[in-house]
Amino acid sequence: MLKMKRIIAPALFIYGTAFAYADTEYAIDMNNLSETQVKMADVSKAGASGKSFIAATIINAPMQTLCSVIQDYSGYPGFMPNTEKVKVTRAADQTALVDMTLKLPLGKIKKYRLKMEPKISQQSCQLSWKLVPWEGLKTEETIADTTGYWQLVPYQQDRSKTVVKYFVYTDPGPIPMGLGWIVDSMSKDSIPKTLEALRNKVHY
Repeated sequence: MLKMKRIIAPALFIYGTAFAYADTEYAIDMNNLSETQVKMADVSKAGASGKSFIAATIINAPMQTLCSVIQDYSGYPGFMPNTEKVKVTRAADQTALVDMTLKLPLGKIKKYRLKMEPKISQQSCQLSWKLVPWEGLKTEETIADTTGYWQLVPYQQDRSKTVVKYFVYTDPGPIPMGLGWIVDSMSKDSIPKTLEALRNKVHY
């Protein structure tokens, strides 16, 4: 039994950033991914105030190339939907504070500050984020919470390709009547577009 646990544990580390996300691991069949499509699943918790989604695909580019792209925070407006501008403050420990400004449909603007934390090795490239306070913003200008991660690992059948996994939890906070689409625009609708834009960015 102990030997089995030792086998399972590394697999969880490779395909998930923390045990907090372990229950999302089987939402997508990681053995049946495509180089042309993005698979996505709603992994929201019952009764949670926000929504959680996980997505995965294979991108025909080395892990190191994609790792550089997702850590180039100033370049996010070039491939992340709705991202109008960012301001990056890097720290000596490789973390960074990134002020995000999103331009949503109907002229809606949302701003929030993320702490980005990369963890990179020969086997994987992980970038996690969490919401941190941005003083001076009004409630209607920002969101209540967001957290998530990128997880990149070499594709076992061809290590020049990369298995890309993306998880995000978003709670936009109080939403006026008729504007419930905001949470989908910030997560569900934008996730496939984000991964496809990343694919296109490294191909051209």
